[in-house]
Amino acid sequence: MKELMRTTDPTLIAYAQALLQGEGIATFDLDVHMSVLDGSLGILPRRLMVRDADHFIASVVLRDNDIPTGL
Repeated sequence: MKELMRTTDPTLIAYAQALLQGEGIATFDLDVHMSVLDGSLGILPRRLMVRDADHFIASVVLRDNDIPTGL
C-alpha cells in the first residue's frame, strides 16, 4: 500500500474516498482514531492509502478534482 494523501480535514478524506470508489479504486483510511491522542483537536493528520498498482491512477483522479495530496 502507498500513501495517497495526508490531511487533517475529514471531509476532504471522505470526498476523496467517494471519488476513488466511483473509479473502482479501493482505499484504506489510516490514523482514524488518533483523535483520542490529540484530544479531538484534529491536529494529527489522517492518511489515505491505496494499492501500489492503483497509486498513479488515484493520484490523477485527485489532481483532476483539485484535491491537494499534502505530500
